[in-house]
Parts: sequence; structure tokens; C-alpha cells
Amino acid sequence: MVSSDLRRALNGTGAPTAVIDLDAFDANLDALAERARGLPIRVATKSLRVPAAIDRALAHPACAGVLSYSVPEALILHSRGVRDIVIGYPSLDRPALARMFAEAGALDQITVMIDSVTHLDIIDEVRRSVAEAAVASVRVCIDVDSSFRPAEAWLGDRIHIGARRSPVRDVDTTVTLARQVAARPGFELVGLMFYEGQIAGTADAGRSARQVVVRAMQKASIAELAERRAAVIAAVREIADLEFVNGGGTGSFESSAVEGTLTDLAAGSGLFSPGLFDGYTHFRHRPAAFFVTPVVRRPAPGWVTVFKGGFIASGVPGPDRLPTIAWPPGLEYSSLEGPGEVQTPLTGPGAEDVGIGDLVWFRHAKAGELAEHFNEFTVVSHGRITDRWATYRGEGLVL
Repeated sequence: MVSSDLRRALNGTGAPTAVIDLDAFDANLDALAERARGLPIRVATKSLRVPAAIDRALAHPACAGVLSYSVPEALILHSRGVRDIVIGYPSLDRPALARMFAEAGALDQITVMIDSVTHLDIIDEVRRSVAEAAVASVRVCIDVDSSFRPAEAWLGDRIHIGARRSPVRDVDTTVTLARQVAARPGFELVGLMFYEGQIAGTADAGRSARQVVVRAMQKASIAELAERRAAVIAAVREIADLEFVNGGGTGSFESSAVEGTLTDLAAGSGLFSPGLFDGYTHFRHRPAAFFVTPVVRRPAPGWVTVFKGGFIASGVPGPDRLPTIAWPPGLEYSSLEGPGEVQTPLTGPGAEDVGIGDLVWFRHAKAGELAEHFNEFTVVSHGRITDRWATYRGEGLVL
């Protein structure tokens, strides 16, 4: 999983270091482009959080525009020359919104996300408070809930599979909000967004009863969402001339790309291919983001201890949130300690193959969260360190 060339490039590293395998990153870009089947890929920046990586992705002919995290991030990206920025979540940071209205050209390139009239009211209040924005038009996208609710007509949302995001879900609720946007001076409805997390973000590999159920759920959800999404989009297009309809995620490109309803697909995690992506059956990207940390102790026969390592992913706590041990093979966590803030003991047959000062390679369970622990990534290509890429954290950016 970690090539000898990649390992040799980091020989001598004595402190925890984040690493990008640039050759794998580029291969993943090509793989996403092939899987997208001609649809443009909107780069999900929160899954990278590295400006140079975002720029490299956007330079690929398959990528167009970004899906950002917040208004402050959108403004940072805009100041760097990024265009076609959709903020993926409702963001009611009033000072940042005021800066967006005041920044030249920002309103032409940044689209805000809403799922309620309250969002409109707050944005409108800030807009009217900024004198320069008195006649500015705010680009708006509606977030439409894409979760799976079996037997919704009878059970409502008591069985809800997927991310709990938006109260806007069906034709009626979407049309109602779309009409309110269209009727409000100073706002323009330009897009819809759908995120099918129960498909894109849920691993389906394995033969356990749970994974059989997951695959059956995903098949049913794909069919239900395709029908509901087509109806919602058709209804909203009667109200507004939509510029884009975004959906999907790295894990759902196969179903999202062929549905025929979307104008672009969102992806970011697939460029780094974190540990959670090992559990998918229909695609395999190359691991491209790692962190390495040295062995600092041999506390007992069959054990080694590395420095730090406790970079746990967000989400429901469980083994799948732990960093994946990428190299050397044959290492596993202590069941009593796990990955720790200052040290991580490891055991298993691989412990006999490493000594004090040797590096152990890990992959974070999720993609962008690794950048929250490091100021930069060491970039390796063809077995050589070729660059250092600062993270948002390294540039002192607060999003």
C-alpha cells in the first residue's frame, strides 16, 4: 500500500509529517473524471483544505467550480482567483456576509446555500445594512434533503437513513421555498444541491448481514431518489432558470452520473482516498494522503510505540474512525489504548520488523480532517520530495 519509493523519500523524518503522494493524487483525478462520465466535477474543498491541492484539481479539465465550507472560506478562495464557488452549507456569519457584499466581484461568483426563509431573512438583513450592496443580487442554491426514508408515507421520518441536512425534501416544500426566493427582490435562485450521503458516504463491501442490508438499502435509495429528484428539478425549473443541479459524492459517482438529472458532481475525498474508502465495492482509488510518525519506544517484546497518532475522525465513534495503519504490515492497535494524543502503542508480528527511529505510515479515516493537524504536506512524486504544500491551518486561516 505504501511503495518503497515513497518510503525512501521520507527516510530520516523524525517528527510526525503529513505526506501527499502526488502521483496517486493525479491518478485519482483521472479516475474521478472517468467515473463522472462527462459531467463536470465540483471540487469539495473541505475534503482537501490545502490551497495547492485545490488549485491542482481545478487545473484538471474534468473539474469546474468548487463546493466550499463557509462564507469565510468562499471569500478566501475568491481572493485567490477561484471562481464559481457554491457554499455547501447554510452560513449565517454576519460579519463574513457583510465582507462578501463589500468585496468586488464576490456576489457574481459566490452562491449561498439555504433551506429556509429564515436564512433568506438574515442574509437580506445583512445585505440591506451594507450600502454598497443596495442593488446587488444574491445567488441562491436550495439544499434538498436526499436521505432515504422507507415507507415515508406511513412512518414519516422515523426511519431516516442518511445525513440530516435540510427540511426541504419533496416537490411541494422545494417549490414553496423556490417561489419565496424568486419573489424576494435582490435574490436569484440559480441552483439546487442534493447530497446522497447514504450512498456516497456509506461503505458497502463485505459479506456480513449488515453489509447485505446496506447494499439493498442503497439500491432502493438510488431508485427512490432518482424519481424524487427528477420531479423536484422539473418543478423548480418552472420557477427559475437553474444554472446548475449538483449532487453525488465520491462514493456515488456510478449511480449519480447516469441518473440524467444532474449538471455536476461533487467530489473531494476521492482525491486523497482516506481509510473509509477501503470499504467500497464499485471503485478503488489510490491512497494519496498519509501521515508518518517515528517509533520512539519498544516497551516490551512484540510492542512498539510511535509518537502521537491519535487523529480520530468525526462521526459515530467506532473502529472505522481510527487511522488505518498503512505500513509496515502486521501492526495493530492496543485494545486498551488505541491511537493516543501523545503516543500510540502498536503490536502484532510487524512490531518485530521496526526499530526506534523507523517510520510507521498511517492514513486518516477521512480526507480533509488530516489537514487540521498539520501546517503543511510534504509532496512526493516519483520517489522524490518535490514540494511543501501549506494547509489552511498552516496559512493561519480560520473557516
